[in-house]
Amino acid sequence: MLDIEMRGPARPGRHTVRMWNDLMQLQIPFAEKLIRTVAVYALIAVILRVAGKRDLAQLNSLDLVVMLLLSNVVQNAIIGNDDSLIGGAIGAVTLVVTDSAVVRTIRRSDRLARLVEGTPTVIARDGEWDAGALRAEGLRRADAESAMRRQNATSVKDLESLSIEPGGSMVAKLRPEAQSATRADIERLEAKLDALLRQ
Repeated sequence: MLDIEMRGPARPGRHTVRMWNDLMQLQIPFAEKLIRTVAVYALIAVILRVAGKRDLAQLNSLDLVVMLLLSNVVQNAIIGNDDSLIGGAIGAVTLVVTDSAVVRTIRRSDRLARLVEGTPTVIARDGEWDAGALRAEGLRRADAESAMRRQNATSVKDLESLSIEPGGSMVAKLRPEAQSATRADIERLEAKLDALLRQ
């Protein structure tokens, strides 16, 4: 037989007060919470800047694993010994405010933007791959060729240049003879044909 212990009705008062205190009471000082959050933000920004542009946009499965683990690794560095709701809210607000301040500051200075975000890197020029630039950015030629084809180039010979931007996107500039005709080009051609027919 099962022994069933008879208990009286639960007393929610004490438990509710303790739960509310756990949720709302900071377990580390407010200033420490701010410093931890800003320091981790700066560290991650530096790591991503050093890692190169490829990690920002051309994620393969291993890069994705690293990104997921990275967020878990730095979690305790941000929250410390604090699992309160208020502590989490302070960390989230600090991250958003810090990011907003950094972005607004960068927009005011091209020099600072180049320092923080980097500059575009040309990985193909005049129909030839730059093997050194591909190596420096950690890009496989197959990834670059895939990006090139998405921008209407069938071969590296069609390219005037292909660059990887600071945000990780690849931008192709096609040679004039490889560019697709625009609607304006077609309308100009039709107008010339009409003029010839009228003559």
